[in-house]
Amino acid sequence: MKSVESIKKMMIILSKATLENVYAAFVLANGARMEGIEAEMFFTFFGLEAVHRKKLDHLHVATVGNPAMHMPTLLGGLPGVESLATHMMKKEMEKVDMPGIPEFLDILTASGVKLWACKLAMDMFHYKKQDLYEDLDGVLTVGDFYKRSSGEGVHMLFI
Repeated sequence: MKSVESIKKMMIILSKATLENVYAAFVLANGARMEGIEAEMFFTFFGLEAVHRKKLDHLHVATVGNPAMHMPTLLGGLPGVESLATHMMKKEMEKVDMPGIPEFLDILTASGVKLWACKLAMDMFHYKKQDLYEDLDGVLTVGDFYKRSSGEGVHMLFI
């Protein structure tokens, strides 16, 4: 019987800052730490909004092109539908005591999750490090992130 290698580190890449994607990534990173697994997150392209100081409190649920919404695309694009869906999702999250994005970022950093911004995306969107969450561990190139991902027991997840 082949032995199963344990997971030692989760490397989570977040490329979209919709409310549902950000919380999925945060819950997975937090869950890894709770299980004693190292975790690092790499925020690239629109995922950077999850750590952008002026944007992280204003993330929305994706209503257009999201089959899990169980509504026609046309309906999801109507004015106010995205705001309503976001409001409803936040209410449900409050009921299960889910922390807000800033508080969740604090929880992640306190638990040892490393948070990295993508240099290419930073350059593309003309962001500066001071635009981002203050406890961000730094800005990395994709190559630097891959170097941090080397070794046995490392798993990479793209969200």
